[in-house]
Amino acid sequence: MSVIRPFRGLRPKPEFAGEVASPPYDVLSSQEAREMVKANPNSFLRVNKSEVDFDPDTSPYSDEVYKKGKENLQRLINEQIMIRDEQPCFYLYRLTWLGQSQTGLIATTSVDEYARGLIKKHEHTRPEKVNDRANHIQTLEAQVGPVFSIFRQNEKITSLFKEFTAAAAEVDFTGDDSVRHELWIVSDEGAVKALVGAFADVGELYIADGHHRSESALEVSRRMKETNPNHTGDEPYNFFLNVLFSDTELRILPYNRAVSELNGLTVEDLLAKAGESYTVEASDQPVEPDKKQQVGLYCAGKWYRLTSKEGSFDKNHAARSIDSAVLSENFLAPILGIENIRTDKRIDFIGGIRGVAELVRLVDSDKFKIAFSLGPVTVDQLLKVADAGEVMPPKSTWFEPKLRSGMVVNLLNE
Repeated sequence: MSVIRPFRGLRPKPEFAGEVASPPYDVLSSQEAREMVKANPNSFLRVNKSEVDFDPDTSPYSDEVYKKGKENLQRLINEQIMIRDEQPCFYLYRLTWLGQSQTGLIATTSVDEYARGLIKKHEHTRPEKVNDRANHIQTLEAQVGPVFSIFRQNEKITSLFKEFTAAAAEVDFTGDDSVRHELWIVSDEGAVKALVGAFADVGELYIADGHHRSESALEVSRRMKETNPNHTGDEPYNFFLNVLFSDTELRILPYNRAVSELNGLTVEDLLAKAGESYTVEASDQPVEPDKKQQVGLYCAGKWYRLTSKEGSFDKNHAARSIDSAVLSENFLAPILGIENIRTDKRIDFIGGIRGVAELVRLVDSDKFKIAFSLGPVTVDQLLKVADAGEVMPPKSTWFEPKLRSGMVVNLLNE
């Protein structure tokens, strides 16, 4: 079963929602965030990325930065730009982009279920990033950035979502990225119970985006439990802010690669070596793979389609059979000498939202020598990796559209 719990959400008044709600803290650099908030004192980036209010040489991990985030959140409350619901609620959050909608339930989910592996993950986390968000949560006494999770499609939940979104949304705005954001409040006691019961029949939840936020919630729970002699397990810190979407509604875009050098090889050498693991075909058009085990290669003004040969990868391994993993194993490491794509400075990653035209631009500008276009990972592949207890290849999934932070906040100081 999956435990979900309603909570007294802190949220912008509808007339301020478009002004307050911001991109997630981890998709922007500090400088990009500074530029974004210049003309907007109410941007939620001032809460979840509060180094924007300091000189660029100020560490984003300093106590003064965390305290500024709390101060900025308190100002939004004091000025009644954000209000807190009087009773525990659920919230339905719909994002619509390029004609496709996805509707998720904003709830709090169990830290204990996460710790026991019932909320499954597919990424490793870095201690310094976990510590950063844990310190942020503790200082603000609030979870301000939601985790983005997946459940396997459930007809009862689909029916409830449809019923509860039949009325006009409480919040409805379109961001400058053309994504429409709608929010419904589910406060009726019967409706709340119906959702709790429906999710009790869901076997597992899967983290799509927000592994560090999930792990930091666990760390905060551990810290606060140690200092609370009257710990019961029912305290707010035992639950974390999550948005739950059906696996049938999500859109994953490709995560492409570009490399700055050819490891001393000619293009002819590269293609010949690639032929050991791939069938290589020249293409008159940009290659945007629409089948598994195909990769586009752009180099020296030309496109090639690479199709994995039978036996060149382990098709039965959930993680190592993903195209990006096969590319690393059969091309990046043996041909270009890139053994660790997490640390090698020669490789960069380009979100699929920017398209293959960006790969052409990067290579033609001579900033990079070679680029690879990949097909998108499917949601089913991601779930299979999590079910197998494996880890996705680095930089494999680009979920779009992104959830806005500040739509609903979970305060821990009840």
